[in-house]
Amino acid sequence: MRMVAVVLGGGVGQRLRAGTPKQLLTLGGRTLVERCVAAFETAPGIDEILVVMARGYTGQVEALLADRYPKVTGVIEGGLGRPDSVRAALAAIASREPEAVQPPGGTTHPSPPDDCGVLLHDAARPLVDQRIIADCVAALEVHDAAGVAVPSSDTMVVTENGVMHSMPRRETLHRCQTPQCFRLSVISRAHELAAADPGFSPTDDCGVVMRYLPGVPVHIVPGSERNIKVTYPHDLAVAEALLSSAPPA
Repeated sequence: MRMVAVVLGGGVGQRLRAGTPKQLLTLGGRTLVERCVAAFETAPGIDEILVVMARGYTGQVEALLADRYPKVTGVIEGGLGRPDSVRAALAAIASREPEAVQPPGGTTHPSPPDDCGVLLHDAARPLVDQRIIADCVAALEVHDAAGVAVPSSDTMVVTENGVMHSMPRRETLHRCQTPQCFRLSVISRAHELAAADPGFSPTDDCGVVMRYLPGVPVHIVPGSERNIKVTYPHDLAVAEALLSSAPPA
């Protein structure tokens, strides 16, 4: 099955307050988006890379990646929010996989045999490693949906109006990372249903599948504490420290 990695860099990183999209900030001499692309370029299980960027930055990223990453087949413009950017990527992939966009006969039947796998990865997670990517590819060979996650080391509490309401058992809780991985037919159908629901604003693609295709199990791929997301200014310093402490390749 063909595997397509989508590097999602459609946001502008307002919380980082850097004056430029955070995916164009540098980490160890390379931009965050380039580090993500390089990881998927190196991964033997990935056949194609599609990059989604904020409006006005696609040309800059095309120039940045040109002639260096043969697996990159396009840099496209994202939408106003993450769901819009994901849908733009799915449409671009589906335009080259016409049979894969058909719903899988309901929500629980196997995907079409010619369906492709899609790995949706945040450009703000520049330290994704080869083990995670390989495990995602392996998961999609046998499952319709999977997401990278790490167990929570903290006790979590549900609050209401500033008051602790309940404490779920910690062993049942995980923190989601990316990639989040799906058969194209499954994630396309889930987003089609989400787009028709004006009362839902998804921020997570596993959540879209769980809500709209409850018959499709979303399996866990073990993540890594190194696979951090750069959201706030101090996250970039943490990523620099993690990068400098990595053993030589």
